[in-house]
Amino acid sequence: MRAYKPKDNVQKKPYYTDRFWVAPQVPKQDVSSDEVFAADLAALKEKFEVLEAYIQVGQMVVYINPEDNFEVLKFFKEELTYDQLSEMSAIDWLAEKGEFEIFYQMLSMNKRKRVRIKMFIKEDQAIESVEKLFRSADWSEREMYDMFGVKVNNHPFMKRILMPYDWQGFPLRKTYPLQGDEFAQWYEVDKIYGKEARDIIGPELRDTARIDRYDSERFARLGHEVPKGAPVTDNDPVNPQAYQEEGGVFMIKKLNKESSVVIDDPQR
Repeated sequence: MRAYKPKDNVQKKPYYTDRFWVAPQVPKQDVSSDEVFAADLAALKEKFEVLEAYIQVGQMVVYINPEDNFEVLKFFKEELTYDQLSEMSAIDWLAEKGEFEIFYQMLSMNKRKRVRIKMFIKEDQAIESVEKLFRSADWSEREMYDMFGVKVNNHPFMKRILMPYDWQGFPLRKTYPLQGDEFAQWYEVDKIYGKEARDIIGPELRDTARIDRYDSERFARLGHEVPKGAPVTDNDPVNPQAYQEEGGVFMIKKLNKESSVVIDDPQR
């Protein structure tokens, strides 16, 4: 088995450049250009510190201190009538900034406006659960912990939600290998058969681009279809690909692969 090498610098040293890749940004407008957003921001600034605010893609984006997340969302819900939390998650900026970016997407049905509340936290810094304000945050906060390792205080059941409870690592961090680490490759084998069976069974193959001709018992192997459960041989019959069932369709000429032509000229 190939030795696993930590990829902690995957963001710092991309193979094609020595700089961080910066996603293209759509234009930002001043909050004063929208009367509703301007009034909401003014009311927010009276009670909380606002680090940055602007309008982007028709919605207001507000950066706050992470210690204020619960009270700010409560204020938006109860005072500013943003009564839906439609989405929340984290963005991994650990390699560049040593921080996670947490965002909450809120919707006001009354005003027909959307607000995105953002904040930065350190890798080992916990945030306050907003599940008491929005039930939709229950699974979202668990998923954020499961995938990124972001801890949430005062959540009613802060356990993994997608991965097994005893899983090691956080799959959506940018340092997590795409095919999984050694723990992932041996998890099912160790869990079902025990570590003593490693030499007999071998590691799991988690390469998403790998294609095995004997997958699904070969009954769906295009051009070499065989009955389900047929013995594995190297002399599978070749079934020519046809584009129409036997008997045809009324007024439609039967086509086959040999008589088909691939047109390379896009202007034709």
